[in-house]
Amino acid sequence: MKLSNRFQNVSRSFLGLAVVIVIAIAVNVILSTFNLRKDLTEEKLYTLSEGTRGILKDLPEPVTLKLFFNGSNAEVPIQIKSFVRRVEDLLTEYRVHGNGNIIIEQYDPKPDSDAEEWAQRYGLSGQSLGFMGPMLYLGLVATGGDADATLPVLDPQAEQMLEYNLTRMITRVATPNKPVVGVMSSLSVMGSPAPPYPMPGQPPPSPGWFTFKDLGKDYDVREIGMDVDRISDEIGSLVLVHPKDLSDSAQFAIDQYVLRGGKLLVFVDPLCVTALESQQPQRQGMPSNASNLTRLFPAWGITFDAAKVVADLDASSRLRMGNGNQVQDSPVWLSLHKQNMNAKDILTARLEFVMLPYAGAFTVADDKDIEVTTLLSTSKRSSLVDAMTAQYSIDGIRRGFKSGNEAMALAVRLHGLFKTAYPDGAPKADGEAPAADAAAEGPDTSLKASTEKSTILLVGDADMLFDRFAVQAMNFLGHQAHQPINDNLAFFLNALEQTSGNSALVGIRTRGKTERPFDVVLDLQREAQARYLAEETRLQEELMTAQQRLSSLQSQKDQSQQFILSAQQQREIQNFQEQVRLTKKELKLVRRSLREDIEKLGVKIKVINILLIPALVIVAGIAFGVYRKKKTRR
Repeated sequence: MKLSNRFQNVSRSFLGLAVVIVIAIAVNVILSTFNLRKDLTEEKLYTLSEGTRGILKDLPEPVTLKLFFNGSNAEVPIQIKSFVRRVEDLLTEYRVHGNGNIIIEQYDPKPDSDAEEWAQRYGLSGQSLGFMGPMLYLGLVATGGDADATLPVLDPQAEQMLEYNLTRMITRVATPNKPVVGVMSSLSVMGSPAPPYPMPGQPPPSPGWFTFKDLGKDYDVREIGMDVDRISDEIGSLVLVHPKDLSDSAQFAIDQYVLRGGKLLVFVDPLCVTALESQQPQRQGMPSNASNLTRLFPAWGITFDAAKVVADLDASSRLRMGNGNQVQDSPVWLSLHKQNMNAKDILTARLEFVMLPYAGAFTVADDKDIEVTTLLSTSKRSSLVDAMTAQYSIDGIRRGFKSGNEAMALAVRLHGLFKTAYPDGAPKADGEAPAADAAAEGPDTSLKASTEKSTILLVGDADMLFDRFAVQAMNFLGHQAHQPINDNLAFFLNALEQTSGNSALVGIRTRGKTERPFDVVLDLQREAQARYLAEETRLQEELMTAQQRLSSLQSQKDQSQQFILSAQQQREIQNFQEQVRLTKKELKLVRRSLREDIEKLGVKIKVINILLIPALVIVAGIAFGVYRKKKTRR
């Protein structure tokens, strides 16, 4: 009897265990059909942005996304497989929010398979795995109607831009008619081919800037000459980059374009580093590298000093400079962060870091017909300094710095009705003889004021769009890709899409970053920098005072004593040397104090991460155990 009862108990236990296993398997099977995720990141890095959801909601026709990946190949590194799983999760989000208009297809392009042939037809880049190994494909194709678009390689290093690239590809397929963008520049931003018969002294061919080469994927880009006398109405947006020495006729063409309602993006520069590095050496002095719209700016109420660059102590960039390759904080290479950007404007609200080397500032006059929005600005610890001096003497700028105690506008947007800069009509061409009378010239048909509202965006720097200051080239699976190193490119594309493209893409490209600046450390560095600068300025003042005192003593001696140090001079020199020694000691204490503060902060963070959180878990466990014990006793 006892044996029978024991057998029944064991049987029931095994049966119960089997039921639990079956239930667990059933629950897992059911839940596997759902894509349940909770995004707890502050910037919602793993959730489709509002812009993407809006674009997917309004798709006019279905779009198919084809993912090509050699998932069955055992030689594929685990890091890439993990990245592909995240890509698949993101594609699932697209399908869920696509309301049936997003179709996901996955292909495993095995050697000599139809999938591999299609991958090659679409232009996907394959890379051999090992010596004579199979080709690895990792790319994405979007097809819709008669159009298709390709991401030849999905780079794990550019995962932050993945949603933007996917949504842009879908938009490109769904709306094949591209907006027209005109580009006018004194620099070779679009690139220049090699001459068929190169001559000595000719500039080498230029590959073009990535910023403008990439525009061709989404826009019909048309290059406009610097000597243009009329801008076509087909141009939806006109981009001016470093319009140096722009002729009167070209400025008149821009003037009339704006008055007809054209959208204008202008990047002027008081000191263009890109032009400086690319120009040929001159025998007689250094040519000016400043650009300005001397006729148009006054008509728009804009003041821009092309001989001055902005110095901002709170936006200094740490650079290696000089023959000694020393690290210096340059206040004229501006590193702009959240506090320098307009948080209320969609163009800049989600930007985090923009770099402007040797930028200029704008002052805008009040005009009831024009709405002015400042997009980028300096801190109050900023001022204008001479552009030529800024090239050669960073220490001199810092020592002689005098703050203007007010923020300056580095990028502004004007929207409204504008007046012409040419009230007397089109300017005469160079060398053209004046007409005998006004009747002989014919009627003046030029516009004197806007026929409809227009938008002008002004930026005080052109270098920000050059590759070296905006992107870095990377190689993945034999394909060269470009990764943004800041938000310079995002700023430009946001501005262009607001005026001529799809503004929904703005909120996708500039969504959050996983990297976070150490704000507390930066504040500590700025505080120490200010103290260091004050001590350095005091030392320089004492040096000048001592030198003036020595010169005064020297002038009091007669001719026979000019090369003999008097006792008073010796005392002055000794006192000055002692002052230098003490001041240098104080500067070392400032730097040491900075390092100690940063190290203390690091220790606090380590204590919180290593000890505090586990301690809280242990305390919570003990408290729960005590609670259960008391409850059991009752």
